[in-house]
Amino acid sequence: MTHRVIFLQGCIIAALLAGPARPAQAAPDLTLPLSSSTPSVVLAQAQPAELPADSSLQLPDFLSDATERSQVSSLIKLIIIITVLSLAPAIIVMFTCFTRIIVVLALTRQALGTSQLPPTQILVGLAILLTVLIMAPTWSQLNSQALSPYLSGKISGSQAVELGQVPLRAFMIRQIDTYHNGADVWMFIEHTGLRSEPEPVLAGADQPAPQLTWADVPNRALVPAFVISELKTAFLMGFKIYLPFLVIDMVVASILISMGMFMLPPVLVSLPFKILLFVLVNGWHLLTGSLLQSFGP
Repeated sequence: MTHRVIFLQGCIIAALLAGPARPAQAAPDLTLPLSSSTPSVVLAQAQPAELPADSSLQLPDFLSDATERSQVSSLIKLIIIITVLSLAPAIIVMFTCFTRIIVVLALTRQALGTSQLPPTQILVGLAILLTVLIMAPTWSQLNSQALSPYLSGKISGSQAVELGQVPLRAFMIRQIDTYHNGADVWMFIEHTGLRSEPEPVLAGADQPAPQLTWADVPNRALVPAFVISELKTAFLMGFKIYLPFLVIDMVVASILISMGMFMLPPVLVSLPFKILLFVLVNGWHLLTGSLLQSFGP
């Protein structure tokens, strides 16, 4: 009985599937009827864009002008100027008195025991202001001898560089001579291959042996020697500043040990006394005055 029911259902399904085929419906007409009211935007979208016959790529005017010789030289000069401006902080550090000032200020803060006071931004700002004050005569000479004539078109760029380095070299040489750090210059001269050591003057010789002068020292030897000289001078000044604060630390530590307070840090107790001593002697006035006097008139 079950087989008959299943067979009957199969016949009914087969009859339905084998019924008369319906006629295929025509695809809808998607064409847009054209009329006078059709917008021009629709017409532009309906028709594909046609490329011009001469479809070769052409450079813009500013790029085509940049291929000329004069434009290339101007671009190179612009790149050099941007590079110099990006290296301005390094130039300030290497060629000016900024190195000595910032090192002395940092050592003073460390001697006081205040690791974050004054903040680094304040110390750097004070160092920049003192650098501008000390380097003002040198920069004035550089402006009058090199920069102003170059901007007015009286001299070329190479002549401006040669004339502008004269005041800076004089400043660096004066600082090296003042603190007797000429050995640093000779150390760098040995590595430049200019001369291993100064030739001594032979006794009784008709012609004395030539010796190097400051004019013979190249900038690649003078600048690093100046930086090392500034670091040496700054550390000597920092050592002198450290001494009174070191005495206070030792006295406070001895008192705490004698009282049996081994667990109390001496630095924590000596900090108020160091700050009080620094304020009573007008430490910032003495410190900035010493820095200004260390560079001479």
